[in-house]
Amino acid sequence: MSRRLSIFMLLPALLALGLAQAQGLPRTPRPDDARVYFISPAKGQVVHGKVLVQFGLSGMGVSPAGVTGPGTENTGHHHLFVDAPPPAADQVLPKDEHHLHFGKGQTETTLDLPKGKHTLQLVFADANHLPHDPPLMSERIQITVK
Repeated sequence: MSRRLSIFMLLPALLALGLAQAQGLPRTPRPDDARVYFISPAKGQVVHGKVLVQFGLSGMGVSPAGVTGPGTENTGHHHLFVDAPPPAADQVLPKDEHHLHFGKGQTETTLDLPKGKHTLQLVFADANHLPHDPPLMSERIQITVK
């Protein structure tokens, strides 16, 4: 009985992850020269207290999630992966404490991370939170909070 309960508890998450494939959402192409990167913090940086994370983008523009139509070509919005592996290219990005969405077009955030080593990676995605084709991701960096 507990095994059935576990499966039913996981079912919504599994369905959400496969939503893009199930609905046949097309992946949005992106320019070959597009780039997403960290303005701050720097790779390997040691920080004290809260961490200001600034997102860099070139070759594309930022637009809010869910906005499509004329004038939104080559646009998307930022996602920040904190202590999480890189995403699957063909699935809608998850949203939880390790996968932060910036669907209003934000280009920075402040994180209050526990002391220790942490990995950060930016993923730029289309209006449907689906990575572009090919995916536009930053280098995965490590920082240390003291």
